[in-house]
Amino acid sequence: MVALHKLEEVRAGFVLPSPPSLLIKVQDLCTAEEPDLAKLAELVACDIGLSAAILQAINSSAYGMNRQISDARQAVMFLGFKTVSGLVSSVLIQQAFVGKSAINFERFWDTSRQIAEAMVFIGQIIKDRVPLENLYTTGLFHDCGVAAMSIRFHDSYLQCLQEADKSDDQTLMEIEDARYNTSHPIVGYLIANGWNLPKEVCKVILGHHDPDSFDFGHDSIENLMMSTLKLAENIVERSSRDRDCVGWLEYKDTYFDQLGLMESDYFDLQEDLQQIWNEQVMGG
Repeated sequence: MVALHKLEEVRAGFVLPSPPSLLIKVQDLCTAEEPDLAKLAELVACDIGLSAAILQAINSSAYGMNRQISDARQAVMFLGFKTVSGLVSSVLIQQAFVGKSAINFERFWDTSRQIAEAMVFIGQIIKDRVPLENLYTTGLFHDCGVAAMSIRFHDSYLQCLQEADKSDDQTLMEIEDARYNTSHPIVGYLIANGWNLPKEVCKVILGHHDPDSFDFGHDSIENLMMSTLKLAENIVERSSRDRDCVGWLEYKDTYFDQLGLMESDYFDLQEDLQQIWNEQVMGG
């Protein structure tokens, strides 16, 4: 893992988004000695944009609801404290990056949301082993460092992304580190930690391009979340670009073993998600 002094050096070189006051209020309600779900529901319902985003999330195919939920308060009561707190973080992080950028943020967050929804879908299939409440947050936040770097290095970062896109053996993290002496997992970890996300989410963000930093074989939350993320990433990469992520072939059996899946199960998940996405496109 990354040394503390390295994190401090990166923090000093970036203007990272601070947690919004709305998120702080939500987190305070969720961690109160006597948390009040009704108060949380009222707080969410008072913000039109936040209400719409939470309803969009809960009504997505990932959550597998058998009926449409149209009331934000009802959605909050159904989801509970941890899931709502994570969803609020995931909504607000998308609004946190403004300014000249090397990337198209709309496309970037669309991909992140797709990975987040795929993680929740996978987590429901193996829900006895993977904690669902942090999966959506992990999927949304795992590459948030890319957004920060695309602003910080707006004049050169696109070249870095293009180089990674063409490479079959180098991850984006490795290319970033060679060029900027830092990488998006480190920047993303600093953002997630500053937003008070669960430590398991922060650890997965920091190590999601470094599988060797995980002690696979134990049913720790981090191992399960990391493996779920890597499956979701590869399914989305396959769907959008018809290719595997760098490192997938080397580590895929480790991820399958960690989650108690066969490769045939993975292909079933891939097929199910592709069918859902196709239906969404056809449905407009």
